[in-house]
Amino acid sequence: MSNFPMPGTPVRGSKTGVPIMALLDLFGRPWSLGVLWQLCEQGVATFRELQARCEGISPTVLNSRLKELKQAGLIETTENGYCATKSGREVFDMIKPLKAWSVKWAKSL
Repeated sequence: MSNFPMPGTPVRGSKTGVPIMALLDLFGRPWSLGVLWQLCEQGVATFRELQARCEGISPTVLNSRLKELKQAGLIETTENGYCATKSGREVFDMIKPLKAWSVKWAKSL
């Protein structure tokens, strides 16, 4: 089992594991947010489809991120592949506006 950042236990940035820091720990892992983003933006995907969407992410890293995101309740497995859960889509809807802001920010640098 992966070292999933569980709220209430020490995580990066918080000795007490406050929920926001546990979430940021999860999203700070390579490809974690990218995998969720792909599933929310482009829909259900098999492992191989998701690997291709994520620009050739290694199978080992993808497998780890899928396990962690499933454990976090943000994605699930269906008969057609992996998809975002209601919670996964909710958090995606909250962070999606950062994409537009980041483009403005990048142009200002």
